[in-house]
Amino acid sequence: MTGYSVLSGGTVVSSTTTVRGDVLVKDGKIAAVGEFGDLPLDGVERVDVGGMLLVPGGVDVHTHIDSPMMGTVTADDFESATIAAAVGGTTTVVDFAMQPKGNGLLESLEAHHAKARGKAVVDYGFHMCITDLYPGAVGEFGEIVQSGVSSFKVFMAYRGTLMLDDGQMFDVLRQARHTGGQVCVHAENGDVIDRLAADLVAAGKTGPEYHEVARPPSTEVEAVRRAIRIARMADAPLYFVHLSTEGAVEAVAEAQSRDWAIAGETCTHYLTLGREFYDRPGFEPAKVVLTPPLRTQEHRDALWRGLRAGSLGVVSSDHCPFCLEEKRRLGEHDFRLVPNGGPGVEHRMLVLYGEGVARGRISLTKFVDLTATTPARQFGLTGKGQLAPGFDADIVVLDPQGSTTISAATQRQRMDYTPYEGWTVPGAVKAVYSRGELICRDGVFVGSAGRGRFVERAAL
Repeated sequence: MTGYSVLSGGTVVSSTTTVRGDVLVKDGKIAAVGEFGDLPLDGVERVDVGGMLLVPGGVDVHTHIDSPMMGTVTADDFESATIAAAVGGTTTVVDFAMQPKGNGLLESLEAHHAKARGKAVVDYGFHMCITDLYPGAVGEFGEIVQSGVSSFKVFMAYRGTLMLDDGQMFDVLRQARHTGGQVCVHAENGDVIDRLAADLVAAGKTGPEYHEVARPPSTEVEAVRRAIRIARMADAPLYFVHLSTEGAVEAVAEAQSRDWAIAGETCTHYLTLGREFYDRPGFEPAKVVLTPPLRTQEHRDALWRGLRAGSLGVVSSDHCPFCLEEKRRLGEHDFRLVPNGGPGVEHRMLVLYGEGVARGRISLTKFVDLTATTPARQFGLTGKGQLAPGFDADIVVLDPQGSTTISAATQRQRMDYTPYEGWTVPGAVKAVYSRGELICRDGVFVGSAGRGRFVERAAL
């Protein structure tokens, strides 16, 4: 049995079962899962993981790496972001390839490939962000999907920079369906938000704390319900990114009860952080100038219920990092100009484990389902998200008895803050394997630069 390695003595967790067992790896793939104590293991590298949980490497389907947005560029490049992902237990990211205004879709996609090539240390895929639906753009969807980028994103907010109108969104949905792609939507009523924000600024309310006031829950709920109806008109599936409200969860659940092809995610920060952050003094609230903003407890409770019930199937990070000083430079005197986004790819897995599994809000199997299995299945990552024969040997060794303290001083994200500063969460990532290769040990990246591969995703 030369060329094999085995992780032995751990507890193997899937999206449905938890069993004591070993994971046998060959040539970067999982060869078998079972008990191999009686096998002749001469020449086989054996790694003792007794007492540890073995979970699939995380699949984060919502990141913005080296991305131009709101007059600047996100702080992480593909090297720093994917190292941060790796040390936190995420072995695959699906990043948003942004189309700058005036640029073609295909040239924008190739530019994003160039940013990742030779830098990413974990495997990656792309969604194609559509911000400018020029004549003939939908005719390029087929080539994009055939290249392995089988999802698109549209915005219902940020008129003049990112937003498409309802008719354009309908065109995108209809053409995506014809080409085997699916559409992700940022659902907020952007026009109402712009008017609320203008009123606040006119009244002298310019600080970052007013970002939340300008984006009440109703602006998300209305947009979610409208997007569902437009998707039905187009007879197309739809995936909602970063849902934050009780009403949005209810709308998605109602659509699913009718067997409509509607899916949705929430993000770590919406589950764990509250709008009280906006009450902090000075410019501190800018750290959580995110879209949508953080919400009150009843919305967080509804999101957890949605995860348990299955109406929300994915927890992503929405890693969109802008350093605090960059936020201050651009938006100190007008919250509308503060770049919207924050860090998250590094801490998604452990924060969800600590706040979800350790607190009894979700089971271990649900944790695996939300962080790896469903996101991989939702976005056509056919070799990812499961510890099963034939799948990539993307494996996280998680110590359930350990703990992890989060701090900007020690994180690998290229950021000058984390909203989880000083948190100590249950669980510790002891080792991370990507395609059978050990890339992280005890929080230290030990892999090689640029080893990540672009993963072509299957069409619907």
